[in-house]
Amino acid sequence: MIDLSKDDSIQAIIDFLESENYIADRSIATSVFLSQRLNRPLLIEGRSGVGKTEIGTLLAKLFNTDLIRLQCYEGLDTNTAVYEWNYAKQLLYIKLEESDGKSISERKTNVFNRDFLMERPLLSSITNQSKSPILLIDEVDRADEEFEAFLLELLSEFQVTIPEIGTIKAKYPPIVILTSNRTRELSDALRRRCLYLWIDYPSFDKELKIIRTKLPDIDESLSDQIVRFVEKVRTLDLNKTPGISETLDWVHAIMVMKFNSLDDQTIEHTLNALIKNVDDLKQIKESGFDEIFSNT
Repeated sequence: MIDLSKDDSIQAIIDFLESENYIADRSIATSVFLSQRLNRPLLIEGRSGVGKTEIGTLLAKLFNTDLIRLQCYEGLDTNTAVYEWNYAKQLLYIKLEESDGKSISERKTNVFNRDFLMERPLLSSITNQSKSPILLIDEVDRADEEFEAFLLELLSEFQVTIPEIGTIKAKYPPIVILTSNRTRELSDALRRRCLYLWIDYPSFDKELKIIRTKLPDIDESLSDQIVRFVEKVRTLDLNKTPGISETLDWVHAIMVMKFNSLDDQTIEHTLNALIKNVDDLKQIKESGFDEIFSNT
C-alpha cells in the first residue's frame, strides 16, 4: 500500500507497477495519483491491446483492495450490471409463507428486501463495508448510450436507487477506472466526471523494455528485430493494428518455435500470433516481408 501523501508518490507508483512487470511512464503514474487525490474516476482511452485493463487490475494490488470488474458490451442492462431479484428464492419464500397463512401484502413486503437482492458489479462496488474497492468498468464504449447515461448517477453520487428499497449510498466510494477503445464517442457528461489518460502504442524503447521485462530470456538482437518489425507493421493500413499484447503473443510463439532470428521462415510460421485478421495477413504477405524488413 502506497502512501499518496508523500512527495515521491508518483515515483512509488511507477516502481510498484514495474515490480509487477508493467512498464509505466510518468503520465500513467501521475494520472493514477491525481485520480486518487482528487477522488475522481479515471477514464483511460487508447488503442486495443496497450495495457489499459491491466492498470485497473494492478491498482487493486497497489491499494490492497478488492477488484470488481464490469465488462461492457452492446445491450448491457441494469439487471446484469447493477442488481436483480432472486426470483427462485422469492418464489420459494412465498410458498413457505402461504403455508403459514400470511396475507399477500405481507408476502410482497417480505420478498423485496436485501435478503433477496442479487448484487451485480455496480451495486457491489458501493456496498463494501470495510474499504473502497477498485471498480473497473472495462470497454465502456461498447455499452449503449442509455447505459452510459445510467452511469452518471453512480459516478456523481456513488449511489444506486432501487425502487423497492430506496437509494443505497456508498460508505466507502469505489476507486473507478473506465477504459475505452473509442469504438464510439463517449458523452461530454461522462467525460466531465472523469480525469483522462490516453495510452498510445509504445515508443521503440518502451516496447523493447516491456518485452525484455516480461520475457527476460529472449535474445536481445531478436527482440530488437521484432520491435522494429512491429513498428513498421503499425504504419500499414490494417483492420486490426497489433498492440503490445499481440507483440507479446508473437514473441511467445517465436520462442516456443525456437527461432533465433527474424527471417522469412520465422515470420511465415508465426505471423498469425501477431496479426489476427485474415485480410491483414493477406496484405502483409502480399507486401512482402523483405519490403518490411528493408525499413526496420
